[in-house]
Amino acid sequence: MKNKYYDLIDQTFDFPQDEFRTEDGELYFHDIPLMEVIKQYGTPLKITYLPKISSQIQRAKRMFNVAIAKTDYKGSYNYCYCTKSSHFAFVLEEALKNDINLETSSAFDINLIQELHAQGLIDKDKTIVCNGFKKDQYIENIVGIYNDGFRNVIPILDNKNEFATLNEAVCAAENPSVEPMLLGIRIAAEEEPKFDFYTSRLGIRYHDIVSFYEKEIKPNTRFRFKMLHFFINTGIRDTAYYWNELSKCVNVYCDLKRVCPDLDSLNIGGGFPPKVSLASNYDYEYMAEEILAQIKNICTQRGVEEPNIYTEFGSFTVGESGATLYSILDQKQQNDRELWYMIDSSFITTLPDTWGINQRFIMLPINHWDCEYQRVFLGGLTCDSEDYYNADSHANAIFLPKLQKDEPLYIGFFHTGAYQESIGGYGGIQHCLIPAPKHVIIDKDENGEYTTKLFAKEQSYKSMLKILGY
Repeated sequence: MKNKYYDLIDQTFDFPQDEFRTEDGELYFHDIPLMEVIKQYGTPLKITYLPKISSQIQRAKRMFNVAIAKTDYKGSYNYCYCTKSSHFAFVLEEALKNDINLETSSAFDINLIQELHAQGLIDKDKTIVCNGFKKDQYIENIVGIYNDGFRNVIPILDNKNEFATLNEAVCAAENPSVEPMLLGIRIAAEEEPKFDFYTSRLGIRYHDIVSFYEKEIKPNTRFRFKMLHFFINTGIRDTAYYWNELSKCVNVYCDLKRVCPDLDSLNIGGGFPPKVSLASNYDYEYMAEEILAQIKNICTQRGVEEPNIYTEFGSFTVGESGATLYSILDQKQQNDRELWYMIDSSFITTLPDTWGINQRFIMLPINHWDCEYQRVFLGGLTCDSEDYYNADSHANAIFLPKLQKDEPLYIGFFHTGAYQESIGGYGGIQHCLIPAPKHVIIDKDENGEYTTKLFAKEQSYKSMLKILGY
């Protein structure tokens, strides 16, 4: 009788998979024996597997370069890392090994750029795309690094008033650059019909862009307009909605190109999704090729040279490098149908996307794959009713091995490397004062052997009380 947890996974998915396999009833993640890691560091535990960051970047570069060859696309492909998805130094250090550009979102991001330069991790030729609604400090910081020699910093205008403020800051600089500053504009895309509003709050309206360029930007010799930026909240999806918005964007690009010869770049933002299910079937190669084919087709019809393509992949870059591991403390039978497994931390504090936007991750046991399984609900330690996890991305239920008396059950949530620490308030106050878990960095040496390094200890009560003024 096939009633073990491994049988359930084997019958439901194509398993083993590239990053997951089992041995003697225990889970391996990228050939790393997770039970060994747990024995060394305990739980709850965050881990980051650094090689996956580089492999994802190289994967995207390879897919778009193959698509360029297949479609005979004339422009180049340029990879930007979206820093807001994870600002940790070890993430940036790994990503920058792969000849990439960077995208920023706020004033402090520019300070991060300066620190990377001070450490010798980037030079001043690096392309820095500056997105976001810009307060004065953000603009001052952008102008500051521009005048310091970062000639490829590209502020992307989120609204018309930003240009006047940016122009004033450039004029007021003590040591102004003689070279014009590169500039871009973000398109305010139409949102998907199910959204609560029709048009994105980010960017400038389609119909205002060309006239704004001709009236305000074109006469100003301090700037050179280089990039049109496009992104929609649903990400890059094979839907009529996405292709329609992309088509509108490319047509605006063609309209602008006719009056602005310097324009040569189209930034399609982020949106490649990380793998969040063992049943994932997203066709990345097809999407890369189809994006370039559609851009090329519209440009050819309009008699315009194809633009250089920029992407800003964040979750795709770093998401699949992360995992969050817990132990099951106990079980609670709350009625005849609902059995709860209680984890040794909180979903609200460690995986805030699970309750904030109902995000689903790949969830698997670390041990006891050779035991019988049952349907369960997962509960966190806080007293908040929303601190639970009750469904996988492929099914409206969770199944895990039955608890054993001789050894605790450990579980892992995988591909959690993007956004969770920043949204959860890393290093700060946590809901119900639940401490942030240890964080371990995993790498591989020149012999292919994995190495571990403790990046952060579990948060102490003293650090929390100090923040609170005690």
